[in-house]
Amino acid sequence: MLTLLARLFKAINSDASPGQVAFAFALAMIVGFTPFWSFLNLFVLLIVLLVRINISAFLFGAVIFSMVGYLIDPLSASLGETILTNPELRETWTELYQNEWARVSAFNNTIAMGGFVIALILLLPVTIISRLLILQYRHRLLAYVNRLRIVQVLKASKFWALYTTFAG
Repeated sequence: MLTLLARLFKAINSDASPGQVAFAFALAMIVGFTPFWSFLNLFVLLIVLLVRINISAFLFGAVIFSMVGYLIDPLSASLGETILTNPELRETWTELYQNEWARVSAFNNTIAMGGFVIALILLLPVTIISRLLILQYRHRLLAYVNRLRIVQVLKASKFWALYTTFAG
């Protein structure tokens, strides 16, 4: 976990695009808010591997959003049940359930449906807010942290050289 956190900070501190790191967090939110072993998460993982994003940020975000997802499971289940029991959508859900490919997605799971809808609603705001926070961190906090005497001493040590060699 510490190595993952170190790689995340390395990505945030590097010249990597803040959009790549921010989108990784947003995709991690989908994985965190839905049941782990699902077709949807497999699809998100495929996107992660095909699109150029920071995988360390994705993995760290998946851990964090899984904890948040666990806390909002009652809300996800309630929202999913409301959507799945809506009389106007009953015919749509019946047709989807009769399709083998749609059935594999487990859309009829209330937590999966509710978590997916919540993640879709929050996808753009989380991406934008994450990007802004990364930019603010790089602009304001990173320069301050690098000026600290302890950081300068640590970066000048042999331990730091060894750590950056093996952690990267």
